[in-house]
Amino acid sequence: MNLALLGFLMVATFMTLIMTKRMTPLVALIVIPTIFGVVAGQAAGLGDMMIDGIKNLAPTGVMLLFAILFFSTMTDTGLFDPLVGRLIRLVQGDPMRILLGTVVLCALVSLDGDGSTTYIITIAALLPLYKRYDMNRLYLCCLLMLTSGIMNLTPWGGPTARAASALKLDPATLFLPLIPGMIVGLASLMALAVWFGRKERTRMGSVQARDAVDFTGMAVSQYPEARRPKLIWFNGLLVVTLLTLLVWGLLPLSVLMMIAFAIAMIVNYPGVAEQKERIAAHAGNVLSVVSLIFAAGIFTGILGGTGMVEAMSKEVVGMIPPAMGPYMAPITAALSLPFTFFISNDAFYFGMLPILAEAGAHYGVEPMAIARASLMGQPVHLLSPLVPSTYLLVSLAGIDLADHQRFTLVPAIMVCVVMTLVGMIALAFPFVAG
Repeated sequence: MNLALLGFLMVATFMTLIMTKRMTPLVALIVIPTIFGVVAGQAAGLGDMMIDGIKNLAPTGVMLLFAILFFSTMTDTGLFDPLVGRLIRLVQGDPMRILLGTVVLCALVSLDGDGSTTYIITIAALLPLYKRYDMNRLYLCCLLMLTSGIMNLTPWGGPTARAASALKLDPATLFLPLIPGMIVGLASLMALAVWFGRKERTRMGSVQARDAVDFTGMAVSQYPEARRPKLIWFNGLLVVTLLTLLVWGLLPLSVLMMIAFAIAMIVNYPGVAEQKERIAAHAGNVLSVVSLIFAAGIFTGILGGTGMVEAMSKEVVGMIPPAMGPYMAPITAALSLPFTFFISNDAFYFGMLPILAEAGAHYGVEPMAIARASLMGQPVHLLSPLVPSTYLLVSLAGIDLADHQRFTLVPAIMVCVVMTLVGMIALAFPFVAG
């Protein structure tokens, strides 16, 4: 059977099952690719494909495991309490201010280039506000994810580095013309936050918080015994040091998270019983996220190992009529939305992008234009069930992945379209070659 057709059917079946909530993402990530791998006649090699996929995502799984434990521990100690308290005084019960602040805070924190760290820090600061004022958490996840998707286009972010590596381009040269699109993209998110804010104002007005809700931090109401107010300066320095080392890249992120977590435990909870209690308190959250990461490894391992990704890429490129060749840049931008959603960034940028660039070269379209166009779909990409940080976001916010996908898909597409149009206007890539 045609591998490309099987690949498209597999992705469509998977997305249908999880978005209609007929199957949980964890089960679907394991069962669906296994069935299609057998149908493809490659049952004998499925085990090796699964292991390869799991190995590729293992560092990410380890990083998320210890990142959740570390930042949850920092929240337990009360490190973010002063920040949350100040934010509450600034917003003065106005949901629109909270939503606008969500975009601004996420844009600043996202400068480190790591989505998981961004979500952990921003959720720790903002979720208490959304809980206190009984705001829709889908707004929170939507704004955080789309902001992160735009800011992830920095040269040290994953997509830009992949595109530059795949086509042997300079990341800085690739990035600079993207800045106008990023600025307008962030402006469109501020407008979206205003719209959400007006809806929340209409629904609840300037709400006075319920007395029963403790607003000084997520951990305070749950684990008051875990607070360590006397160690707040040490914990703050530990977080700053961790983020600094993360930006410098002195050690792998997973290793940095493990070391930071160990130091936090030793200093804040020196007793073995206390350490076990803190780990147990967040074990459920860790298990739900990490298990999905390794299940996603099975999906990507089979999708790539069977040759479905390569077949899908060639099939799509082959469908582009010669008359559309000079428009390969905007075509690439359009294709980046579904393909970075359905397949991993690695598969798209190292597998499909060179094919698109080669096709564009036949019509005089520069590789740099194709590379910039390929980055336009990143806000939609983060909605993919193959993105580990997305599971972390919805888990920390306490919402369902399918609900988040349905709610955020249209705004994500709109942001991608806005960035693409601005990129064209700014001549980041031309409408037509030559």
